[in-house]
Amino acid sequence: MSGCDPDARVRPLRNATPVDGRLQRSERTRQALIKAYLDLVREDLQVPAAVVVAKRAGCSVRSVFERFTDMGQLGLAAIDHVVGLGLSTPVGDMAEADRHARLNFQIRTRARNCETWLPFWRVLVRHQSTSERVAARIDHMRGFTRRRLQLMYRPELDVLSETERDKILIALEALTDFEAWGRMREHHGLSFEEACAAWRCTIDRLLPPTPSDR
Repeated sequence: MSGCDPDARVRPLRNATPVDGRLQRSERTRQALIKAYLDLVREDLQVPAAVVVAKRAGCSVRSVFERFTDMGQLGLAAIDHVVGLGLSTPVGDMAEADRHARLNFQIRTRARNCETWLPFWRVLVRHQSTSERVAARIDHMRGFTRRRLQLMYRPELDVLSETERDKILIALEALTDFEAWGRMREHHGLSFEEACAAWRCTIDRLLPPTPSDR
């Protein structure tokens, strides 16, 4: 220990490197490209060309392919971004709340996701037959929705047999699908609040009584 320098702990490491500004700029460009891609899909209901995405993001076409090997990879990054943003809203302690609070939280969270991402979802579904990676992500999103339903309505579902629980979950998943939301809003002309109320009424009737409410 006699060879230790008592001041070494306060000296800056010579090999430490500052955050590379180029990496930060590259990441900002990457995020701008993803946002541009998503905005264009929602506006035009089709996969945009690289030149259109680059123009919307305010960068060159070269910048697109410096960050993504092709437009398919950009599309997958956009899907992952959507999943990370809207579909994984933290539950916090809402899973332990009373029936009314859980219904409202789950329905409004799902409704906001459907309202925001329905156009993007429609484009994804059109391409799932030609891309295994897109199909896998669609399955992941549907699986996430099912797990969220299981979590939010566990007190009611737990009183059912496994067979009955599966039937209710299948019905709930179909009821709260993106296209179900689209039909209420577009075909039937319901407002956001009216569509939420329709979901709330139907889900409340599908679920068995909450054990504490018996």
